[in-house]
Amino acid sequence: MFIQTETTPNPDAIKFIPGVKVMKNGTTKEFLSGDDTRSSPLARSLLSVPGVKSIFFGPDFISINKDPEENWSTTKPEIFSLLMEFFSSAGNHDILIDSQSSSPGGPIDTRINDDDDEVVGMIKELLDTRVRPAIQEDGGDLEYKGFDEQTGVVSLMLKGSCRGCDSSSVTLKNGIERMLMHYIPEVQSVEQVESEEEKVSKDEFEKFEARLRAGGKTVDI
Repeated sequence: MFIQTETTPNPDAIKFIPGVKVMKNGTTKEFLSGDDTRSSPLARSLLSVPGVKSIFFGPDFISINKDPEENWSTTKPEIFSLLMEFFSSAGNHDILIDSQSSSPGGPIDTRINDDDDEVVGMIKELLDTRVRPAIQEDGGDLEYKGFDEQTGVVSLMLKGSCRGCDSSSVTLKNGIERMLMHYIPEVQSVEQVESEEEKVSKDEFEKFEARLRAGGKTVDI
């Protein structure tokens, strides 16, 4: 078996392509450091590798994000070993245990529901057919979090290689926002929603920076 890798716009994320289906029914799943991984032994193993921050399972790829301080030359060999062992072994290769067999096809967040109005339906359709495929090419994904019809703001959460990427704000504004505003006049802007882990990390960094400044030091951001 041969596992390919692709670089992503995020230097701290790499896309691993095992050459076989990863997730069933076109679904995706992300695990962050500290998440409950009982549903995925592979995610548990990968997150145990020193420096690995998050795992994103796409339809046919796996994106892995590492700490900026870690070097891929030391992290990649162990990741390769775990992936080779998992996909080369005989038997069941389901990423998630007993949770995909009955799940409907396609991403849940952009599935058009009976109570969605026309604008929300158009937003979901564009995200699913135009935006998501392009983002997944770079090892990332998005999650639709809602549309405020009063302000015209579409809220999205970026995942996979897009998480923590410096260029994600450019992708959000110059790519996604511009396209949605072009096709849907009701959309006025697109904003990124942070996960709880990202909020905690940012709060901790700001507290650390404040302590340093209180001691007469400054930190470049």
